[in-house]
Amino acid sequence: MNGVQPIYKGRIVDLRLEETTLPNGMRVSLEMIRHPGAAAVVALDPDNRVSLIHQFRHAAAGYLWELPAGKLDPGEAPEVCAGRELREETGLVAAQIIRLGSILTAPGFCDERIHLFLARELRQESQALEADEVLSVHWVPFAEALEMIRDGRIDDAKTIAGLHLATSHVG
Repeated sequence: MNGVQPIYKGRIVDLRLEETTLPNGMRVSLEMIRHPGAAAVVALDPDNRVSLIHQFRHAAAGYLWELPAGKLDPGEAPEVCAGRELREETGLVAAQIIRLGSILTAPGFCDERIHLFLARELRQESQALEADEVLSVHWVPFAEALEMIRDGRIDDAKTIAGLHLATSHVG
């Protein structure tokens, strides 16, 4: 990389103009969003019900069905973030967290990577929602959650990827 021009640095994103030379030798200026990454959790109970949140998202102009998820804190391991976000958003604590994989959300202009996990052996504690989190928690049979993807009720990318990656773990 040959140059970076900061445009905006906020709590979640760092927007910049980056000058770089591509592998084909072409020199370009790219608008890039740098993001610390995130973790999302497919929390399954013994009856193969998944904990989904119905969360208000201003950018989407309404409520979305989602997996519990959130941004990595500086230096935080993705699996630690997954457990923290699961507890904060749903009040659930998992004795077992299994890595499912990760996704890049918008690699054309953003480096955000969401790490996906499966949570098992759950116990209920209390939620610790942040001021900007407006959500309700719902237990949905896993097969119904997959149907919600097919019929368009779930259109959040991390949730679609996480649920599909978790299918091999559902009995």
